Amino acid sequence: MKIPSEIILVHSARLLDHDTGGGDHPETADRLRCIEQRLQSGSLAPHLHYVAPEPASHEALLVFHSESWLLRFEEEVLSGRSYIGHPDNQVCYDSFDVALLSAGTGIKGVDVVEQDAGRCVFCATRPPGHHAEPSMSYGFCFLNNCVIAARYWQNRYNRRRICVLDFDAHHGNGIQTAFEEDPETLYISIHEHPSFSYPGTGYAEETGMGPGEGTILNIPLTPGSSDQKVVAALDGVVREKLEQFRPEAMIIAAGFDGHRLDDMSGLNYSTGLYSIIGERIGSWAGELCSGRVVSLLEGGYHLQSLAESVEAYLIALRGK
Repeated sequence: MKIPSEIILVHSARLLDHDTGGGDHPETADRLRCIEQRLQSGSLAPHLHYVAPEPASHEALLVFHSESWLLRFEEEVLSGRSYIGHPDNQVCYDSFDVALLSAGTGIKGVDVVEQDAGRCVFCATRPPGHHAEPSMSYGFCFLNNCVIAARYWQNRYNRRRICVLDFDAHHGNGIQTAFEEDPETLYISIHEHPSFSYPGTGYAEETGMGPGEGTILNIPLTPGSSDQKVVAALDGVVREKLEQFRPEAMIIAAGFDGHRLDDMSGLNYSTGLYSIIGERIGSWAGELCSGRVVSLLEGGYHLQSLAESVEAYLIALRGK
């Protein structure tokens, strides 16, 4: 596979307008600002190319979310509520529109890759999505960005076999809900063990149901787990599962909250691990699906480690 000369960042300043109320809430606009500052000041700066997303259409949202949830989400935001369901899920007047745009980043990323397979695409977006269920918000998430992008890829471009690989510190319960009975998708999640971590799902025994049996691979790690356990999983069961499944495209739920400086998990990852993850994903995408891979930002709340880890990931994903 050719080495892409540029990194496509799907991003909009409008994504900063989702206001989570300040104070101690970890999911803030500064997350995107610090990533932007780091990338613009580092070695990748000459290779960055920005693409603006468009809001996800109503049709695109209904592939996973219920009509009733979309109505409730919009109504509660416009009524002036400060959160939906739980104080973790802070909202402001602009949050519904921003969430539509966030869901649209993955869709735009898919379009970019389909125009030129092998391009390095990263969606610098918020609010995140992998916890969002069909009719409920969870864990700062309102619309499931990765699921919406995966279904769009299937429906618009007929790439039927989609793998979603999630390396966020927390299990993507919403992604699993979407795919656990679907034989055409593969969901792989490496996360802190649900006995110790939000949202309490993602046990190794959860492997899919009915026609989707075997298409869920959960790799729960005990608190304190460091780089070595993740690399062993990547080079063992993850690679084996990917080679068996032979995806036509990959979507990456790129969460950076497993870093040892991030207090949102008990994992002990180094910045260097994200470079290894990026290298492995780039290699697998090239071998298995002609470089068709889109990464979407999920977690990561310690600003310095988030920015450094995203940069390390993208350098390796792009190729040397």
